[in-house]
Amino acid sequence: MKLFAIFGDPVAHSRSPLMHNNVFKNLHANACYTRVHLKDGTHLKETFFALKLHGANVTVPHKEAAYDACDEVRGFAKKIGAVNTLVNENGRLIGYNTDADGFMYAIKPFQPIHSILVFGAGGTAKALVNKFLDDDITVHVVNRSQRRLDYFQQLGVATHTWDHMPQRTFDLILNTTSAGLDTDTYPAPIESLEPYMTTCHYCADVIYGKTTPFLALARHHGKIFKDGADMLLGQGVLAASYFLEGSFSNEQIETEMKKSFLL
Repeated sequence: MKLFAIFGDPVAHSRSPLMHNNVFKNLHANACYTRVHLKDGTHLKETFFALKLHGANVTVPHKEAAYDACDEVRGFAKKIGAVNTLVNENGRLIGYNTDADGFMYAIKPFQPIHSILVFGAGGTAKALVNKFLDDDITVHVVNRSQRRLDYFQQLGVATHTWDHMPQRTFDLILNTTSAGLDTDTYPAPIESLEPYMTTCHYCADVIYGKTTPFLALARHHGKIFKDGADMLLGQGVLAASYFLEGSFSNEQIETEMKKSFLL
């Protein structure tokens, strides 16, 4: 039996085991998927091989550490320096990133989108911002401090800190931070968020399975919003395709993975 896992801190909330195990069971794949709570991302590679994993997903805050742990990085992950999917290929750790395509799948109903305000500057933000730029969407990135913003500045993206927020409107407001995951916090001070909530069309949060304070604020302002469930599904289908080595179509995987959201 092939063993797969998700690495993260925290990770107990992850739906990934339910999603992937549902696919494995219904498609009769001899595989199992579990969680690994990893505090220190520098131990990711040794932990991966110690557990004799065939593949893994990586969530916050280890996506950049996963990139560093890989023997080879392929596709979009190479461009952004962040990995969320790992595959054991003959003893070599191969890294991919399925976050961006997963998010674009999620926001298909949100159209048109010409401008996006992104809160956060971690691995998920890197993936999504690069994808937005590829799709000719205007992007601004806000982080609590200047730390990590250099990467986005090198892309030519307008960057801001909480002390100097952008003075314009956006079609979509996106939270890529962990604010609201375990605490009742916002991705920025509420007085800074309010002006954007009154003028934007859509709001999205990469956190799933709960209405974060950010999404509660969006609902209060009557905005159309989504949590990260559809993004999770989209990236999960692509990850499972790597895990199953193309043995099943994405449509077959998506059909079975969607059923897990009803459990």
